[in-house]
Amino acid sequence: MSDYDYDLIIIGSGPSGRSAAIQAGKLKRRVLVIDRKDRFGGVSVHTGTIPSKTLRETVLNLSGWRERSFYGRSYRVKDQIRAEDLKARLHMTLDHEVDVLEHQFNRNHVETMNGLAKFVGPHEVEVATDAGETTRLTAAKFLIATGTKTYRPDYVPFNGKTVVDGDDFLEMAEIPRSLVVIGAGVIGVEYATMFSALDVRVTLIEPRETFLDFIDSRLIHDFTHQIRENGVDLRLGSAVEKIEDAGDHVEVTLENGRHVRAEMLLFAAGRMGATSALNLDSVGLETDHRNRIKVDRKTYQTSVLHIYATGDVIGHPSLASTSLQQGRVAACHALDTPTLPESPWYPYGIYSVPEISTCGMSEEELQERGIPYEVGVARFRETSRGHIMGLEHGMLKMLFSLKTRRVLGVQIVGEGATELIHIAQAVLNLKGTVDYFVQNTFNYPTLAEAYKIAGLDAFNRMPIPEEFKVRKKPAEPAKKEVKKA
Repeated sequence: MSDYDYDLIIIGSGPSGRSAAIQAGKLKRRVLVIDRKDRFGGVSVHTGTIPSKTLRETVLNLSGWRERSFYGRSYRVKDQIRAEDLKARLHMTLDHEVDVLEHQFNRNHVETMNGLAKFVGPHEVEVATDAGETTRLTAAKFLIATGTKTYRPDYVPFNGKTVVDGDDFLEMAEIPRSLVVIGAGVIGVEYATMFSALDVRVTLIEPRETFLDFIDSRLIHDFTHQIRENGVDLRLGSAVEKIEDAGDHVEVTLENGRHVRAEMLLFAAGRMGATSALNLDSVGLETDHRNRIKVDRKTYQTSVLHIYATGDVIGHPSLASTSLQQGRVAACHALDTPTLPESPWYPYGIYSVPEISTCGMSEEELQERGIPYEVGVARFRETSRGHIMGLEHGMLKMLFSLKTRRVLGVQIVGEGATELIHIAQAVLNLKGTVDYFVQNTFNYPTLAEAYKIAGLDAFNRMPIPEEFKVRKKPAEPAKKEVKKA
């Protein structure tokens, strides 16, 4: 690799680019991270994962959402919540994230450069800076970790104020009284439910008859009931025909003839791979209709073997957590270093209000595969911790194989779902069974106790293992009475 400027050049500094760079640095290789922004961290830090989750926590704290079951729907920690209140905590968190990231790069001797990179040869990139300068650099291996950008169709009159995408949304000057969200994907659902918690009148529009189809349908049914009860007007099954920017409000016309009016519109119907500026044709790489790159899911190599791709730019699951893992695995493979493979089961988290998190298979998947199974369900209101917290909703559902008794999938909706799911993840990856939840003790009172309740719920309906069957002792023969003479 000494014939090149670097052993590995990484384009993009989001979760996968970050973890790949740190891994390469720990292997004492020459590594360079190039990012088009002047601050590192990518979409995840600046407009995606960290900002939206910080915003959610701020909303729940300032609105007093978690305490309303005790003190009433009018309860507030802060009576007048303004956009500045939401942004204050946001900027503090982002500054800290960037500071930690830059410290990690420095500590691991990772070189960085700001500029727009594009391929000009199989092993060469050209980097253009904002100052108008260009630099050409070579590397033995490359990792594309450019992530995604918002999808902005022509029929949407974006103006950055009343008609916005997911990136503009965080820069709002004031909190609207009413909000239309188009697209009931993860991003749309998260923002719609967050602002409903602020008592903003929210209408969530999805052209399809269903939403979040990769989540267990029973969980979605429970979730749908909760968000509608919380005030979200969920409209499924009709596409948007027209969007009109009327100045002080936005008018949306649906194909079914209905109209929706709101002060602000958030368009959150999909994202595109940020690959258009990379000049991938020059190295023989192609992208799909969403500008995403196809890779070998074990090594993250593209069809050009010395070029790798990780993170959102390769599509599903498009999670910051899985992107971190992908970057590490790709860097190790690119630098000929054996490493542990990724585990087959990873948690999926949706930071809506309420939270949703899953791990393993859904009930629909089990039915499609013809796997005999049993279900165990626990409601958070069945736990003492749920009573203490004032939880009126929340559910944990577990699926078990009737043949092996193993855990096959766990789905949770409710407070703390994204934290609780890791117990299920551990048991799944260690091939644990329903017996684990029956045998083991959980802290009391905790929400994790719901695992015990759901485990017992399934255990009591499943066939009894041979070793636990009660066997009656054979009756002793009756003794004959001896008559005395």
